[in-house]
Amino acid sequence: MKIAVFADVHSNLDALDTVLDHIDRWRPDLVLVAGDIINRGPNPRACTERVLARATAEDWGMIYGNHERYVLKYGKGSLPDQGPEFEIIRHAKWTYDQLDGLVEPLEALPFQWNMADESGNEFRMVHASMLGDRRGIFPDDSEESLREKIAPAPRVLVVGHTHRPLIRTVDDTLVVNVGAVGAPFDHDPRAAYAQMTLADGVWRAEIVRLDYDRERAIARFDESGYLEESGDFARLILAEFREARSLIPGWYRAYEDRVMDGEMTLKASVDHYLETCLIAG
Repeated sequence: MKIAVFADVHSNLDALDTVLDHIDRWRPDLVLVAGDIINRGPNPRACTERVLARATAEDWGMIYGNHERYVLKYGKGSLPDQGPEFEIIRHAKWTYDQLDGLVEPLEALPFQWNMADESGNEFRMVHASMLGDRRGIFPDDSEESLREKIAPAPRVLVVGHTHRPLIRTVDDTLVVNVGAVGAPFDHDPRAAYAQMTLADGVWRAEIVRLDYDRERAIARFDESGYLEESGDFARLILAEFREARSLIPGWYRAYEDRVMDGEMTLKASVDHYLETCLIAG
């Protein structure tokens, strides 16, 4: 049996098309999508339409990620539409506004997908971990931490969320973080997905990395109106994409309270943070 698993597209159409083409040529028995198709990128509608159409036609397994849950809050009127907090999350409002007619199928996605393999062992998929859609599995997690994050332990657990791929065995569980299609954070800008194979009762995993036209993907940030209409926070998102590393959590730690309290503007905070980060490398 062959299963392809991908996650964290983040509205990156060029990376998604490259990964889907590679999956089609590998010809798996099943394709699984581990969440975060949308947000933090310029083509949420096209990416969502691509994935939902294929998932419906080919019976893919799909779950939501924390970014689906976050963006869809706008439909429930639970996020602000002005002020400092709105400026920080304006990019998510832009994403929501692109999803007319697609909200309902995204809202219907489950937290977890699972199946029994030919030996009756459980193969399970969640977005981040069993502790929730934001408690991710990282390459430097201890075995004790992993046991907590996978409990109750299946034979195979596949996740995304951290944008950092890994393959580890903990006790009798194969744990695979499939990495990110659209925005890797491991300093390797190539798109990532996982190929899972079952042979002689044993599951094995491989992380596939794929080059694609990143300059075309960067150009879409402007062409789509995303940068202009999403405000200064979108510049952090583009910087993460260019650098293939996580930057936004550091901004939150250093600047969120100061912006929310009116001590400095969002633009000033982003200017200073990016200058500091890019100099530090």
